[in-house]
Parts: sequence; structure tokens; C-alpha cells
Amino acid sequence: MPDVKTLPQYFKENGYHSAGAGKIHHHTWGSNPPCQWDEYKERISDNQWLRTNRLAHPSYEGKTPPVPEGYPFNGLKYQRSGGFDWGILDKKEDQYGDAVAVTCAIDFLNRKQEKPFFLACGIYRPHLPWYAPKKYFDLYPLDQIKLPTVPDDDLNDIPPEGQKISKARRDAFDLVKSSGKWKEAVQAYLASISFTDAQMGRLLDALEAGRHAENTVIVFWSDHGWHLGEKDHWYKFTLWEESTRVPFYIAGPGISKAGKVSRSVSLMDIYPTLIELCHLPEKPELDGRSLAPLLEDPLEEWPFPAITEYKPGQFAVRSEHWRYIRYQDGTEELYDHRLDPNEWNNLASDTNFTQVKKDHAQWIPETIAAPAPPESAYEVDWKPYTWKNKATGKVVDGKR
Repeated sequence: MPDVKTLPQYFKENGYHSAGAGKIHHHTWGSNPPCQWDEYKERISDNQWLRTNRLAHPSYEGKTPPVPEGYPFNGLKYQRSGGFDWGILDKKEDQYGDAVAVTCAIDFLNRKQEKPFFLACGIYRPHLPWYAPKKYFDLYPLDQIKLPTVPDDDLNDIPPEGQKISKARRDAFDLVKSSGKWKEAVQAYLASISFTDAQMGRLLDALEAGRHAENTVIVFWSDHGWHLGEKDHWYKFTLWEESTRVPFYIAGPGISKAGKVSRSVSLMDIYPTLIELCHLPEKPELDGRSLAPLLEDPLEEWPFPAITEYKPGQFAVRSEHWRYIRYQDGTEELYDHRLDPNEWNNLASDTNFTQVKKDHAQWIPETIAAPAPPESAYEVDWKPYTWKNKATGKVVDGKR
């Protein structure tokens, strides 16, 4: 999407020093062009022996480190993805890619800044592969791991489209279970999260100890959830709660310190929220809404649900009490999260909830936007950092 002004670029164009490290837009090379940043540190991969041309920087020249002894470390050979692995790497904690990204962000915070700054620190984990230092695995002994509860009849009241989504990539889940490694996988996922927590702690400690803490807005979020067997699914490709609910925190000067309040908000709201909090010019074309009213008063009226699309024309609408799902063929799911947080009881066929479905269905867009062009639609020239649209011939300068 070369014509879109991203969040770091918009801050950069409005007088901020824009700095980033790690996985921000995505972890493929070229996704963080110079026009976005005043300075940017590319993500260091912890499994560089699996690099492909799509992931490689032009200076990489197709060379890969040797495959380490014992790989895959989980003992599973999963054909679909070389990243399907977990284990402990033979290197120090500060050499892991996420630790390096955080160190870069800490170094930035320790420098005197002449301008207001936008700093993005992208931590890769808990994305696969789940590699972390041993001490984080030790936090979760295997005999204390609790596996997700998966009722045998959980999918019986799910429409065929939902069952199809659940089945996608189930071969990975079947392999994990049949090999007796389900608890190991959950342990590795938890270890990756705790490793991430530790890196976040380092970054927040540096901010607090430095000169910028009293005048910095902090936003922490994850890009998606993850199924570890819930709904008989492995991975992230669903419209259910497990995939679509994420951690999302905002803190800083002028933001309420009220207790826990459940409101339905969206990651689409981050961009307009930061624009308002930092007094930048409005961008009315953005789809999200500023959360500034909720940050001032978490009990403020907020009638807006969060909307998620997965595959064209298939949506989930999540309000504070309900999740409504409608597939492209018109089939539906409805869950009352006050009584059914695991989404085990689909109420869509119950006529007592017809109005609830209507109230939520009204938020589904009537017109579906065309998907963005894939990477294959462009020719990339790394030296001048340009993209050429193969269909239109239009050239976009990534250094603009």
C-alpha cells in the first residue's frame, strides 16, 4: 500500500522524529521504507537459516547460516511451515532479536532528543517460532501446564463455513497432539510471552529512569490472538474471541487511572487516538475513532462495537456483551460473553435473540473494499528504494 500514509510517516511529516526497531509493519524486508522513518533498525531474525528471497535484505545475497544441529528443536517436521518450531537457542538472552530491538529503543530513549519523537519498538514474539531463553521455559513446568478445554461437541452448532475455518491448518494441531507435545507447545508459547514481558519491562524501566517519562504516551498492543486448540484450531485464522481479542493498553499524561472497565474498542482506533492526544491535524478518512473520551472517563458512553473481517465478506462484531459472526453465505453465530466466555453455545438459531443479531448486523459494511495488491504486483528496486506497479507502470519512491 505505497500510497498510504502510515502512523510513523504521519508523525514524521508533522514535526516528529520518527524512530523504529524490530517488527513494525511486517517482518518482510522492504515493509519499513526510509520514507516512514528518520531512523530504523531492521528486525534480527532468530532463525536466519530459513530466510528466503522474500525475507532477505539486498545485502543478504542469498547466503544462509548453516542449519543448527538438532533443528527442528521441537522434534516435529511440519511440512507447511519451517517456522513451526519451539525451543531454546544456543545464545545469550541479549542476543535474541527481540532483545536487540529493545536495546535499540532504550539507546534512543537515553539520547537527548531535540524534537518530539515517535518511537516504535516491534517485538516479534509470541509469533512462531517460539524460541526463548531457558529461564522462561523453566517458569512453566510441564506437570503444571493446563491445556485448553475443548468439548467434543464444540463445533456441532457451528455453520459449515465456521467449521471450514476451524479445520484450516488442523494438521499442525493433529501433529502436536499425536506426538504428545501439546503441553510442550503451550509451555513454549507461555515462555515466549514471558520473554516478551521481560523485554517490555526493560523498555519501560528505561523510559521511567530517563527524561521523557512525564511527557510520553505509551501504547502497547498485540496484532492478533492465538488458538492453542480452542475450537479445535491451531493458529490465528478465525473470527472467534481467541484470535481477535488482544492486549491493548494506553498510558501517559492526562490519561485516567481508573480500574478495569470492559469496553469494545479496535486497533483501528490507535491512529486517530494518537492524533488527538498529540494534537496533530485530523485525518477524517481514517476508519477508527479516537479513544480520548474513554481515556478521560472509561465510563463515557461508547455505543461502538469492534469489527473484524477474515476472508472477504466474513465479519465478527464484538460489543461489550456479545460476539456476532456472519459468514459470506449468510450463516451466523452469536455468543453471550457474560454467560459463555468460551463461545461454546451458539445462540444464532434462538429466536429470542433476533433483535440482538439485528443490532449487531447493522455494523457490517454494505460495501466491501477491494483487497490491497499483493507483493507480487510490484517490482522492487532496492537501490533507489522504488516500487513499480506491474499493471499500471506507476513508480512509487520509498525515500520520498
